[in-house]
Amino acid sequence: MADESSEDKTEQATPKKRRDAREKGEVAKSRELPSVAVLLAGLLTFSLFGVFMYAGIKEMMIKTFKLPFHNSLSVTEFIRFSEQMIQSFLLIMMPMAGMIVLAAVAANILQVGFMISAETLKPKFSKIDPIKGLGRLFSKQSVMELVKCIVKLVIVGGVGYVTLLGEMDRISTLGYLPHEEIITYIALATLKLFVRCALAMIIIVAIDYAFQKWQFETKLKMSKKEVKDEHKESEGDPMIKSRIRNIQMQMARNRMMQNVPDADVVITNPTHYAIALKYDDKAMAAPRVVAKGKGEIALKIKEIAKKNHILMVENRALAQTLYQMVSVDQEVPPLLYQAVAEVLAYVYKHRKK
Repeated sequence: MADESSEDKTEQATPKKRRDAREKGEVAKSRELPSVAVLLAGLLTFSLFGVFMYAGIKEMMIKTFKLPFHNSLSVTEFIRFSEQMIQSFLLIMMPMAGMIVLAAVAANILQVGFMISAETLKPKFSKIDPIKGLGRLFSKQSVMELVKCIVKLVIVGGVGYVTLLGEMDRISTLGYLPHEEIITYIALATLKLFVRCALAMIIIVAIDYAFQKWQFETKLKMSKKEVKDEHKESEGDPMIKSRIRNIQMQMARNRMMQNVPDADVVITNPTHYAIALKYDDKAMAAPRVVAKGKGEIALKIKEIAKKNHILMVENRALAQTLYQMVSVDQEVPPLLYQAVAEVLAYVYKHRKK
């Protein structure tokens, strides 16, 4: 049979195919979403802690600019001063850094859930093959990524240009303002610029994620032959399964035959059915079927019973009812107590004789 082409892959991916792809780290996700999440987290942190960050950085700069006036500053004191400045800077930037890391992690978990895959970390020599590298460089995927980058650059750049163009009149008058107002204006203008760029990026992310989802689903599609092969692999070969069932039935049958010598009586049909019963009034609430069968199995039960001198009683109706109603190792139901009791009474009377 000829190999099916990619055009024949019309079936949706099975759960197993999706699990295998996920284990390999292959999932549908947008690379732009973490970037937007980081940008929004930075903007939110800046709006909440901007005053604190500004005051801290201002204090650091004042201390730093005053440092050259300390002519007697030793090397040890300079090192201690540097450590203090580093600690202060880390403390100032800690809220923003924490929010950015949290946003980046949350953006990835939001797309693909919590996933750890070591498959992508395994070294592959194909990645350093120059021929395959050139192939990937000029592949359809690379062209699409280039187009996406250009579109993103044009959109974000256009939004930034329009925003700055609207602020030109205000910018031209900054030279006449006090430095506090200049800093405030620059902070607000920067915030406005980043907010507008973030909104534009959100639209890009929505389109990119939809495209990535469609591309991923298309890549996962399977042909009908692949679906059948996977089903056969997961369910097992029918011939092997049949062989296993036969072996299991034979083992269960052998265990059942081992219980026949302990039976009190074998009720027959007389040739089609054979049911071996055992009753121990100290351990059982009612007589129990220890073996049953029809056809060849019935003949085997009767043969074992004959060798072990187990009494066989012919009762067609009772044999058929027990075979149909009671499983092996199951006690006789109350409905059959009287009929079975009569058989056992006959067996006990025969034993006394």
